[in-house]
Amino acid sequence: MTYLLVAALVCERLASVPLANGTVTAAQTVNAGGMPQFADLPALCSVAVTLKPSGDSDIKMQLWLPAANWNGKFQEVGNGAFNGSISLPAMAAALRRGYATASTDTGHTGNSGDFALGHPEKVIDFGWRAIHETAVASKAIIEAFYASAAKQSYFTGCSAGGRQALKEAQRFPADFDGIVAGAPGLDWTGRAAQAVRVAQATQKTDARLSAADARLLHSAVLGACDALDGVKDGVVDDPTRCTFDPAVLQCASEKDSSCLSAAQVRTAKMLYEGRVNPKSKREITGLARGSELGWTENGWSVSARATGRDQFRFLVFNDPAWDVGAFDFDADIARAEDVDRDTINALDPNLLPFIGRGGKLIQYHGWSDPQISPLNSTQYYTRVAQALGGASKLDSSYRLFMAPGMAHCGGGDGPNTFDMLAALERWVEQRTPPDRIVASHATDGSVDRTRPLCPYPQVAVYTGSGSTNDAPSFVCGKR
Repeated sequence: MTYLLVAALVCERLASVPLANGTVTAAQTVNAGGMPQFADLPALCSVAVTLKPSGDSDIKMQLWLPAANWNGKFQEVGNGAFNGSISLPAMAAALRRGYATASTDTGHTGNSGDFALGHPEKVIDFGWRAIHETAVASKAIIEAFYASAAKQSYFTGCSAGGRQALKEAQRFPADFDGIVAGAPGLDWTGRAAQAVRVAQATQKTDARLSAADARLLHSAVLGACDALDGVKDGVVDDPTRCTFDPAVLQCASEKDSSCLSAAQVRTAKMLYEGRVNPKSKREITGLARGSELGWTENGWSVSARATGRDQFRFLVFNDPAWDVGAFDFDADIARAEDVDRDTINALDPNLLPFIGRGGKLIQYHGWSDPQISPLNSTQYYTRVAQALGGASKLDSSYRLFMAPGMAHCGGGDGPNTFDMLAALERWVEQRTPPDRIVASHATDGSVDRTRPLCPYPQVAVYTGSGSTNDAPSFVCGKR
C-alpha cells in the first residue's frame, strides 16, 4: 500500500517532466480495476502527452506505467489502416504482462486519409514520426517515474502496425531492441493501387464474387493444392507451389452455382496476379491461392478498397472527388510512389544499422491473408537478404514466419494463435533464436490443431508418424 501511495505521488509529478517535442497534459493514478473496459488491469499511472515535432503536428499519445510489479521493460504498440486512435486493447495486453506501454493516434483522429489534405507534416507524422516521437517521450517519462531506464524496449504491431514496425527498424534502429512486424503493409502504395485496380474492375456487377462464388473457388483451390505438402488438412501449406488456374471453373454456358462467369474468372486471376511498377520495376504482388474466402464484398473488398481509395484521393491527387473510375495503374502507381518518397512505404532493405546494434526482428504473415499480400513479406525478406549478402546473414537478427491458412493478423482455417512477443523476448534477453514457434487453431474455444511455424524459407514437414493435428509430428526443414 505504501508503494502504491508513493507511486501515486510520483505519477502526479510527471505533469512537469520536460519533453523535447511535447507536453504532458495529464498524469493520474488509476486504481486496480479502475478502467471499466479493462476491469482486470492492475493499478497504473496513466500519462497523456501531446507531441508537436512540427508546426502542424498534433500527436496524441498515452503511456501506462504499472504502479507495482513492473517487468523493467517498455512496449509500444501499433495501429491499423489509417487509424487515428490510441490502441487501448493492445496496451492493456502489454500491461497485463508487466510492461510500461504506449500508443499514439499518429497525429490525427478517425480512420480516413482525409487528414492529409493540405497537411504534409501530418502525413510525415502518420508515416513514421509519431511512432518515433512516442518512443522518445515514453522512455523519458519511464525513467522519471521509476528512476530507472527500461532494460529493453519492444515494438509490436500488425497490418499498418507491421508497417510501423518495419519503418522503425529501417529509420530509427536505436529505438527498439526487438520488433514484431505482423502482416506489414510495407508496400503501402502498391497495396492501395492493387485495391483500387480491383475496385475499378468490379464496378461491373457481373465481375464480382459472391460469398458462394468465393467458397466454390476456395474448394477448387484446396482440391488442387491442399495435399501438395503430403497432409490433407483443409489448408494450402505453401501457396507458391500451387498453380491452380481459376479458368477451370468457367461456365460453359449460363452461369450457375457450379461455375464462374468469364468476368468472375478475370477477377480471380487479377487478385492472384501481381503487376509491375513500370517506373521502379518492382512487382506489386497479388494475393495467394487459399485466401479466397476473404474476397467477398463483406471481406477484403470493403476495408482494403476504402484504404486504397483514400490513398489516391487524399495523398496522391489531393482531390476528395477523385474516384476509381479515373484510375490508370501504370501512371498512377508511379505517381503514388513519387508523392510518397519513402514516407509511408517501408521498403528500404538496408537493416544493417538495426542488425549491427544487436536488434532482433520477427516478421510474420498469414498465407491466406486477403487484405495485404503475404508475398509482400517474402519479397521483402528476399530483398533484405540480397542487400545484406545472403540469407545466412539474417539468421541471427531477422526471421520471417509464414502461417499457412491464417488470414489477416489472425483468423482463418490454419493455426493462427501464437506468442511472437515471448519468442522475441527469449531472442533478445536470452540469445535464444526462434527456430520454431508453435501455433494453434481453435474451434468454439477448443484447440483442435497445433503446428510449428518455421523460419522462412523452411516449412513444417510431417515426420510420417503421429497425428497431423499435433505440432510434435512436424519438423522444420525443406520439402
